Amino acid sequence: MSDRPVPRGPRLRTTLTLLAASALAGGVALAVAPSADAATTLGASAAATGRYFGTAVAANKLSDSTYVGILNREFNAVTPENEMKIDATEPQQNQFSFTNADRIVNHALAQGMKVRGHTLAWYSQQPGWMQSMEGSALRSAMINHITRVATYYRGKVFTWDVVNEAFADSGGGRRDSNLQRTGNDWIEVAFRTARAADPDAKLCYNDYNIDNWTWAKTQGVYNMVRDFKARGVPIDCVGLQSHFNSGSPYASNYRTTMESFAALGVDVQVTELDIEGSGQTQATTYANVVRDCLAVPRCNGITVWGIRDSDSWRASGTPLLFDGSGNKKAAYNSTLEALNAGGTTNPTTPPPTTPPTSPPTSPPVSPTPPTGTTPPPSGTGCTAAYTVNAWTGGFTATVKVSAGSAAVTGWAATLTLPSGSAVTNAWNAQATGSTGAVRFANVSYNGRIAAGSSTEFGFQGTGTPPTGTPACAAS
Repeated sequence: MSDRPVPRGPRLRTTLTLLAASALAGGVALAVAPSADAATTLGASAAATGRYFGTAVAANKLSDSTYVGILNREFNAVTPENEMKIDATEPQQNQFSFTNADRIVNHALAQGMKVRGHTLAWYSQQPGWMQSMEGSALRSAMINHITRVATYYRGKVFTWDVVNEAFADSGGGRRDSNLQRTGNDWIEVAFRTARAADPDAKLCYNDYNIDNWTWAKTQGVYNMVRDFKARGVPIDCVGLQSHFNSGSPYASNYRTTMESFAALGVDVQVTELDIEGSGQTQATTYANVVRDCLAVPRCNGITVWGIRDSDSWRASGTPLLFDGSGNKKAAYNSTLEALNAGGTTNPTTPPPTTPPTSPPTSPPVSPTPPTGTTPPPSGTGCTAAYTVNAWTGGFTATVKVSAGSAAVTGWAATLTLPSGSAVTNAWNAQATGSTGAVRFANVSYNGRIAAGSSTEFGFQGTGTPPTGTPACAAS
């Protein structure tokens, strides 16, 4: 699929093609000025530099005419926000569901847009059946999931986030997870599996807080990519999520990070960009990100994580390019101006050939690491343990529901949110209410929990997270 949006009419494209062919045949370099569209929309302007400018899309918003109008006008690539994640595509083992992801993919392809696939292997948003798996059974399930999903979308997805967020927030090592506990080669196996399933797609490792070159987490990912390239593991790109706020700010060495990964022989993609703030400060940071990408030839695209501020997982931080009514913000104008200014193919600062010798081991992180656990119950019924990743204005939470000495066939957990806070979405549970006391009940595939076992669900919210232990009721 072309980087450019669908042209207004066939005559212009045919003319340019013939001119280009004639010039090349005569050994003449032909410089074609950007079209009028390149000066007025994000996607077309990015395409003029050989890049894409995309956005995360939610299937349930494709009926919103304002949302779709901006999507179709401004962007030339999309990433499904939640619809390609493991719990969405394989809610029950070996029973795959692509309905909502297909809505996004089909809309994008009909508009001439590229599609990024997100994500094939992740420690979070796993369906209940996968959460309780370990060892060889989980490894086989991971391989099967990657194979089935990547094969299904072969030829439609140009880049996959094969593995998401596998590194710990500090120290530069791997994150502990059920996938990590299958063996330290699990990421390599995931990439080799994805290559076999979809040989033509670019394969990315994607993570947050790997934007600052001096941070230990960045170095950990850098060393993994360097090792993979040296050993022939099929990795094509690194995704910098770039969720910037006061706890994890844009760094002046951001371009150095891009150049350093690119020097390993992989592309760089900005995959989930949002920048909390407002006014000129936010606008300047957006422009800096664009200029950094344009200065690195192997930075081939930028994706913002949502369209309007009200669509963002961090809505209270107003982190996107359009306000809640769909109006262009100052950040939109600065982004478009930076795109239209174009980029250089000769970065002024050469990338380092080796990582810093003494990177910090504990950078500030956002989201913050989960805190708080409770042990499984020893009696009947169920209990719930609550952990939270919080930042200014929002949070995500994971709740572990555990059965006692007897199995349960259904459960519900209740948490009370502080005034001004609200639940915006949930996974692996059905939420009733969004403010105050919110009840989360099991869904069809995770209601039964064996004695002494557990399942997990998660939710996202704005404001301050709830505190205390959730109440759990079993049936």
